[in-house]
This record gives sequence, structure tokens and C-alpha cells, in this order.
Amino acid sequence: MASVIEKTIRAAVTPVLGAVSKYNRKRMKAPAGGHPYLSGVHRPMTEEVTLADLKVDGEIPPTLDGRYLRIGPNPVTAPDEASYHWFTGDGMAHGVRIEDGQAKWYRNRWIRSNAVSDALGEPRKPGTRKPRTDTANTNIVRIAGKTFAIVEAGGFPVELTDDLETVKHNPFDGTLVNAFSAHPHLDPETGEMHAICYDAPVMDKVWHVVIGANGKVKREEPIAVKDGPSIHDCQITENYVLVFDLPATFSMKRMLGGFAFPYDWNPSHGARVGLCPRDGSGADTVWCDVDPCYVYHPANAYETDDGSVIVDVVVHESTYARTTFGPGGEWSRLERWTVDPVTRKVDRKMLDDRPQEFPRYDERLTSKPYRYIYNIALAGLPDELDMAGTELFKHDLNNGDKLVRDFGEGRHPGEFVFVPRTPDSAEDGGWLIGLVIDAEHETSELQILNADDFLGEPQAVIHLPHRIPPGFHGNWMAN
Repeated sequence: MASVIEKTIRAAVTPVLGAVSKYNRKRMKAPAGGHPYLSGVHRPMTEEVTLADLKVDGEIPPTLDGRYLRIGPNPVTAPDEASYHWFTGDGMAHGVRIEDGQAKWYRNRWIRSNAVSDALGEPRKPGTRKPRTDTANTNIVRIAGKTFAIVEAGGFPVELTDDLETVKHNPFDGTLVNAFSAHPHLDPETGEMHAICYDAPVMDKVWHVVIGANGKVKREEPIAVKDGPSIHDCQITENYVLVFDLPATFSMKRMLGGFAFPYDWNPSHGARVGLCPRDGSGADTVWCDVDPCYVYHPANAYETDDGSVIVDVVVHESTYARTTFGPGGEWSRLERWTVDPVTRKVDRKMLDDRPQEFPRYDERLTSKPYRYIYNIALAGLPDELDMAGTELFKHDLNNGDKLVRDFGEGRHPGEFVFVPRTPDSAEDGGWLIGLVIDAEHETSELQILNADDFLGEPQAVIHLPHRIPPGFHGNWMAN
């Protein structure tokens, strides 16, 4: 917990920095041709919609009973285009309820931050907030039976109803002290969720946060860092949580310049992967250097018989260096990292050099050896500011094969999540569920694919009569 002196200094300095930032924001120029994350397929929705009895092609498996939920940034009022960053927009959740072989409803709802409630003319929602931010826009998960919208960099989770209405801002019933993450990982053996969390104003530490099966925080272990790194995701193995301490760090220059997301590429920070003992001290983290790069999302990780850790990651050449509007870098690719805690070296093997992101796998196998990764292609180079590719990949890690499912020109898939057909079905024995934008017709589809018939006809396609902007992460929540 921050010391009294640290809190006092922060309380005194923050208003001054905020005033300077707002002043500089007024002097900034909007991007020529419009903001890439506020136009085209990224143009925000302007209303909340409730639809019933959706049109379906094919057959929805009768055993699928639950909700597919996806979230992303969707400003409720037009933001300042000069300073706007994709990662800072007001959160909007989308959901499709599936039951008895039917698509019962679709709903989209803004996550009620104070700013969203004020803009909509509603009373503010209850709960505990960080004074600096109460926006949640990056992932939507179930923890101990409750649905939460979550975000990194310090904002607290926001509890939602099954119908996506905001209940309250809820730091796990008051048990979370510092910060949370957009990417907690469930250990299927223990029912605990693990995350590496950072708070934007805190430069010298991040935390390993563990939530027990009861939905209460049971561990907030500090891990020493420098420069305030932005750590988007992590992964767990039997004995470790992986900490990706990479050269994207807090930038006072960008903050004072008025940018909404004040992070920049900082090669002098260095790059390393930490193996923090899941039940031990953050001071005992084993740090292993890597060449400068950035990882938003790993797939799975596990330990080998010789004590090394294998983790498959989508690697970006850099991020935030080439644009102030979103992520960016000269390339992204899929790699396998073998981390040796004895030699403290990382062996990097390229698995696929095509630009890609959002790797998912059969999460029943978290921290165990596995075979398949499913992820989307990016359109061109990541620094071209366009996540809207048309292809979905299936990587076979055993033989190196890759299947490519192309949805066609102007049809853009988002992240697809794997859902097993039964609790004990084999890996790949299930469905891939995700949203696909039809840019030409300004519509969307929720597609249900058979993972083990990846190139075959969809199991079912649920039609939505409007375009859902590309967002971040989605999950299936079974009833």
C-alpha cells in the first residue's frame, strides 16, 4: 500500500499535472482524415439496443446454454480526436443469450462510469472507485458467479447483471486494495484466478493478485520494477506466474502533452520475463532478459521436466512508438519462448511470421502441455492502425501446421473463444465462438464454428442487424 507521504505528494501533484494536460490538449490538432479508432469499422455505436429472437442460419447446439459476451471501447460522447487513444474509450458490453438451440436476445450496454452516467442523464452507480479513473472497457469475465467488466492500469472492476446492466463498481467486496488487470487467468485445478496488475501512477512496483474461488482477493504480492511499465497480460504455470516487464512505460512527457494514454516506447527500460513464485515473495522473482519487444497476449504456458518454462506469445516489435492513437510496431508474429530459470536465458523460436493477435486455446489445459492456438490475422502491419483482417488461424503446435479460415473481403473476425462440447471432451473437441463484422452491409454475425472441422461450414451463424465495432476481449459464460 502506498505510504502516507507518497499519497500526499500524489494528491498535491495530480491536479497540477491534470491542468497542464488539459491546457496542452486544447493546443493539439486532430489527425488528418479522422481518427482511425473513431471511423470506418471502428465508428462507435450511438445507442443501446435490445433485440429478441435473432435470425439463425444452421443449428445452434442444444447443449450450448449461456451467454457470449464481448467488450470494447465505445465513447458515449465524441472525444477530443487529437488526444484520444483506443484504449481509453468508454466501455460497452455486448451479449448474446443462447438457450435451447435459439438465440434468445442481443443486448449492448455502456459500462456506467461516472462520466457515462452523467452523459446519459442518469444517477451515478454506487461502489468504490479509483479517483483517477472508473472506466472498464477491456475484458468481461465471470468470477465467483458474478459478471465483471475489467481494465488495467488501476481501475477497479465493475459488476454487471446477467443482462449487462451496471450494478456497482466493486473491488471484490472491498478486498482489492491496489489495482486489477484486464487478464486474470483461472487455474482449473484450484479455482483461483491470477493476475499481474499495475497502477499508472505507481512507478516502482506491480502486484501478483490472486482471487480465491470465493471471489475475494487472497494475495496482493508486490514485485519491484522501475519506470512504471504497462503489463497487459500474464500467464501461470504450476509453480510460477509470468511477469512481462517490457519497454512500454509511463511517459510524463506524453501525460503533460495532453495524451489520454500516457505510455511510450522506452528501450532504455530493458526487457525481461519474470518467474514469480505463485506462493512466494515477489522479491524471489527470477528475471530473465530478452531483446526489446512487446507482448500483449500470451497463449498457454507450462513447465517442462527439466524445470524450464515454455510460453507461446504474440510478439510485437514495439508499441506506442509510432502512434499516439493505439498500439503499433513494425511487425507482430507468433513465437515460442523457453525460459530457463537456471541460466536466466530465454530461447525464442518463431512459429509464424504473419501479423496476428488475440491468441486463445483450450483453457482447461492452462499450465499444462497443449496443442492448438486459435487467433486472428491483422491487416498489414500493426502500425497501420488497422486490426481488421479477414482471417482466423488455427496453429497445430505438434506438427507446425497452420489452417487459415478466410471470412471473405470486408468481413472481419474478432477474437474467437474455445468452448468444449463436454467437460471431458478432447482438446479441439468443441466450438469456436466469435463476432464477425460485415463492413459492406454494416451488420455483424456471431459465428459458432466446429474447432475440429475448422475449414468446414459454420455450425451456426447468428445475425445481428448492425455493426459491432472491433473491440477487445470476449468470453463464453455457461449457465
